[in-house]
Amino acid sequence: MRANKYLQNLLFNWPAKVLSLVFALLVYAFIQYSTLDTRVVTIPLSVELPEHLVAESLVPQKVEVQIKGNEDIIYLVDPGAIAATIDFADVVQAGIASRSVILIYDERVFDSAQISLLAKPSQYRILFAEGQAL
Repeated sequence: MRANKYLQNLLFNWPAKVLSLVFALLVYAFIQYSTLDTRVVTIPLSVELPEHLVAESLVPQKVEVQIKGNEDIIYLVDPGAIAATIDFADVVQAGIASRSVILIYDERVFDSAQISLLAKPSQYRILFAEGQAL
């Protein structure tokens, strides 16, 4: 009999209770999203080129990295702890080759702090021609 009374109290005015819960979740999500910020840093880019081809277009030397996360934490991130590389060493013929930028960092630290990294641009294209690389 007592359990029936609790169930009855729980179901009494249930639309208002559900609406209040949804509203509370929306407020929570808004606050979490509003404290996210983006920091942009420029780091050196290591580029591996093929030995038997010559790069005709510009080879990038730096890449911008967006650090997204809590605004109190992202400014504590040392850009020196992030490395960027592109590997064109497997290109075998002349023409345009495209490769993605690979970011190297300690994933455990960044994931535990809920920080995400994104290279801008995320990939580069280089024109290669036949010849002896310098």
